[in-house]
Amino acid sequence: MPHIPLLSVSIFLPLLGALVLLVLRTQGRVLAFALGIGTTALTVVATALIWMRGVPGGFAQVEELRWIPSLGAAYRVGVDGISLPLVLLTALLFLVAMIYSAKVTDQPGSFVALLLLLETACLGSFLALDLLLFYVFFELTLVGMYFIIAGWGHEGSKKAALTFFIYTLVGSLFLLLAFLALYLNAAPHTFDMRVLLAHPPLTGTAAALTFWGLFLAFAIKTPLFPFHTWLPAAHTEAPTAGSVILAGVMLKLGGYGFIRFSLQMTPDAFRQFAPYVMGLALFSALYGALAALGQTDIKRLVAYTSVNHMGYMVFGVGAAALTTTGSAFGLDGAVLQMVSHGIVTSCLFLLVGALQDRTKTREMDQLGGLAQAYPLLSGLFMLAAFASLGLPALAHFPAEFQIFLGGYEVAPVMTALLLLGLLITTALYLRAIQRVFLGEAPTMALPPADLSGRELWAIVPLIILIVGLGLYPEALLRVIHATQQVLGHE
Repeated sequence: MPHIPLLSVSIFLPLLGALVLLVLRTQGRVLAFALGIGTTALTVVATALIWMRGVPGGFAQVEELRWIPSLGAAYRVGVDGISLPLVLLTALLFLVAMIYSAKVTDQPGSFVALLLLLETACLGSFLALDLLLFYVFFELTLVGMYFIIAGWGHEGSKKAALTFFIYTLVGSLFLLLAFLALYLNAAPHTFDMRVLLAHPPLTGTAAALTFWGLFLAFAIKTPLFPFHTWLPAAHTEAPTAGSVILAGVMLKLGGYGFIRFSLQMTPDAFRQFAPYVMGLALFSALYGALAALGQTDIKRLVAYTSVNHMGYMVFGVGAAALTTTGSAFGLDGAVLQMVSHGIVTSCLFLLVGALQDRTKTREMDQLGGLAQAYPLLSGLFMLAAFASLGLPALAHFPAEFQIFLGGYEVAPVMTALLLLGLLITTALYLRAIQRVFLGEAPTMALPPADLSGRELWAIVPLIILIVGLGLYPEALLRVIHATQQVLGHE
């Protein structure tokens, strides 16, 4: 049986689907989404086969082709225990977003093609083992998301899309400078990430400046305070599928970058500046929770909780940078937090989208008592909200518990303050549930239908994973921790 390059198949299968749509020039909704759902489903199968092949610890299943040999750049892709969970998450969320969006009637062919292009860019970013290749895929994600927000968003979508694009493009300029510094200081010059990870080329001032270039790029993408201001508007104005991909996948490019590049390629500089990074992550987590508490728009509330949860994630990476003992918990928790946040927050955005479709509003003051009209939607929202606030046996709990353990070993006071974020998140979700779903039914006329079959096909798999990951996180932690052992973070 010939060896199938599963990584390249996973990356370029969505692009092939997008090209077929462009060749057919179809704007028929049924054909466009049949092709989109079929392509993303096959991509899920391909990524599952990558998992089944096994990832023993270091980079596995590497595929490499000559590209620009004079620059030391090549098409190099591979997978390890840090990238594999994010690849699986990406494939799943694009399938879920495609299923949920099957109702789109405004240029559905173009919408599906852009989603497929964006999936190729995201998967390529997580699987790239070449700095230049990573940068190409990373930049393509900006293009795809810009057009999805601007073309299919709400009233202020064009301004929100432009703000998102400018913020992240500025971050990309710092990222390019940092990559050039890594390349020029490597001997011989190379963009091969495996070489740069095995032998970080920078020391002293050069390492510090490169670290801060990487930090700015990924702090904007994650995002951390005060680089987060593009996020609420982008989420609020984006279509539901755009919010799912933005929160569930694209924010993870920032977290992945902190681990893969900042932590692994500038380890000494990260260790030096880790207390400052952890302090900013602490402030970002508390600020995100407090900002969410003050929202009246339920979608903006969920958007601000992303700032809170990504603050936890960066805090865990900071703990990993300080000591090898703290990293075993902190880094495991940070990677698991990215996966759990992607599942939980995407589920919440899908449910908010379903809620808005029925009530034509996201303002909590105009809602109330919806549990009577939509018991299934309300029950699933409450379950996802309980997961987001960190309830045991649901997805966020094992991730955040390990982050707090890792942080406590190196920064007990900051970790104690970080726990306040859990209390605030609990308060904001209980308040939102009370205002939206409990109490007297609203006076507005509501359509009688609860969640449709299409919506359930998108939401129920995420609900199953929320419970499954909470009860058995070891399924992913085993893979993540194997990579930590290879890296020496044990």
